[in-house]
Amino acid sequence: MTKIIEAHGLTKRFGKTQALAGIDLEVEQGTVLGVLGPNGAGKTTAVRILATLLRPDSGTATIAGFDVVHDSKNVRRTIGLTGQYASVDEDLTGTQNLVMIGQLLDLSTVQAKARAKELLEEFDLSDAAGRLTKTYSGGMRRRLDLAASLIGRPQVVYLDEPTTGLDPAKRDDVWGMIRVLVKQGTTVLLTTQYLEEADALANEITVIDHGRVIAHDTPQGLKRQVGGQTLEVRPVLLSDVDRVTAMLASVGTREPEHPAPDLVSVPVLGDDALTTVVGRLAAEKIAVTELSLRLPSLDEVFYSLTGHTENTDGKEVAA
Repeated sequence: MTKIIEAHGLTKRFGKTQALAGIDLEVEQGTVLGVLGPNGAGKTTAVRILATLLRPDSGTATIAGFDVVHDSKNVRRTIGLTGQYASVDEDLTGTQNLVMIGQLLDLSTVQAKARAKELLEEFDLSDAAGRLTKTYSGGMRRRLDLAASLIGRPQVVYLDEPTTGLDPAKRDDVWGMIRVLVKQGTTVLLTTQYLEEADALANEITVIDHGRVIAHDTPQGLKRQVGGQTLEVRPVLLSDVDRVTAMLASVGTREPEHPAPDLVSVPVLGDDALTTVVGRLAAEKIAVTELSLRLPSLDEVFYSLTGHTENTDGKEVAA
């Protein structure tokens, strides 16, 4: 497949801080690349360089063949950008915001109004089109912001933490919109603090820490890199937890844990452990409500790679 984003050896320093220390990124056309990393890892700096908002100190980057430094005008015509915070004008209506951006992109007034109407319908904002944006909810503003980034029908869209501050339902709405974009052939570079978001949307994931790429693979590939699987059993009766714990201790690679009072979890080396436990549960007549064998979660991968976890409000938590 065609590489529509290519970056090699990007570096950027702010005073004594080395924000980027030589990162490489490649994104195939019509796919989603998730970029993960702790706060301060360099994710937003990389996006700003790829969007021509910053110049790299060294390295090269092209978007659809256009160099971000030497051909920045064509890059800007190729991309759309939604940042961490909604950038719409609160004192304009939804329609006025989109028409203004369309005109800035050299659309005629007629073209800009037609495109605005189309996007307001697509993002379920038609009923609020004539209202001032200051009256919009947070989810509505994010949808309008995403619509604004699509006015020029960009080949590439950068989404820098697009669902920060949204409730789960509104986050799901944005996920659906992103999936539609990709089906239409748009390429998406997504930075996010929500690891389940990257797991749900990204074809491939790049993990950045201290300005360097420390891992790159598909979500499943990253999970396999960490190694091992986890076997979890939840017995119907709380009184059976001790027996299940002893059972899992015999097949696990370390002592079982209890993520919840009625749940027993242990790392195992392979699928055989599941077969063994199923047989023993049947033999001992222990009924269960949950029995699963899974790869590590993306949260566990992130912790393994960076030594940090991230909670859902986006704040980094040191290990």
